[in-house]
Amino acid sequence: MGHPRPHTCRRPHALPRPLLIGLLYVTLTSLAPEPHRRRLNAVVVAGAGAAYLGGGGLGGWEFAFTALATCVASKGLDSWAFIGVGRLLHTAWDVVHHLKGHPIIPFAHASSSGCALCGLVIAVWCLAGGRAPWEPLCRTDEFPGARRSALRRESATLKE
Repeated sequence: MGHPRPHTCRRPHALPRPLLIGLLYVTLTSLAPEPHRRRLNAVVVAGAGAAYLGGGGLGGWEFAFTALATCVASKGLDSWAFIGVGRLLHTAWDVVHHLKGHPIIPFAHASSSGCALCGLVIAVWCLAGGRAPWEPLCRTDEFPGARRSALRRESATLKE
């Protein structure tokens, strides 16, 4: 007889924690009404851009990234698309730090990869218009000058 397999706590179909944290973030920030929700997320993108300044291990590139994230976040005050781009930039920065071995939380080796997964969930939500999950998918203020919404399937134009 062989040795019994050790019991593991992993469930094969469970979502990883960073994805759940991303979904929780989307749900909680969706409680804020527009346009406050968009502006709040723009400020968070600016703050996330400075997350590695205290010792990310990339020297002057940390300052360059913070400047870039700040510029994108300022555009995000009026645009969900820029907030989504800022989240994607931060996700890429997380991957770089994970591969370089300089995690966002120094004593948690997988923290940068987890932050990248979480950020990816949030970026997709932002690029989709940052709507509350319980709001109907019908209209966006992302492109106010457009004759129709980018998210509508039919070709009907919106009345001004």
